[in-house]
Amino acid sequence: MKTRTLLITLLQAFVAATVCLAGDAKLEQALRDADEQWLKAAGTKDVDKIASYYADDAVVMPPNGPAANTKDAVRKIWTDLANMPGSSISWKPTKVEVAKSGDIGFVSGTYEFTMNDASGKPVTDKGKYLVVWEKQSDGKWKCGADMWNSDMPAAPETK
Repeated sequence: MKTRTLLITLLQAFVAATVCLAGDAKLEQALRDADEQWLKAAGTKDVDKIASYYADDAVVMPPNGPAANTKDAVRKIWTDLANMPGSSISWKPTKVEVAKSGDIGFVSGTYEFTMNDASGKPVTDKGKYLVVWEKQSDGKWKCGADMWNSDMPAAPETK
């Protein structure tokens, strides 16, 4: 009986989530456009421009490091990425949805990040990401939460 109740509750939650994420096409396109402009900014390595896409209270959760909860901490993450020799980043959204309310949405997809290893040889990390976007009072979309992680096997610990 408890299992049945749990399954019914989970099914109801799934249906509710599906209905809530049935936003309209214009809002979805606006979110896609914001994400594309952010990618272009990332390509320039202009840290201030990149950071401008984050909400003031955004949280950024990079792999293998602590969460960033301030604009300065977000800038540091992007500064470190931009300053890595041979660094370049690209991402491709595979799913974009906007809540029916029109004030929140998410983009998930895949990324590639290339940098030079210690010998100067380019190495590429591939993985997936999830960004939660929040529509601001001025109508612009800003990133409220940003998380990514690698699909590559973890490097063995060195002694």
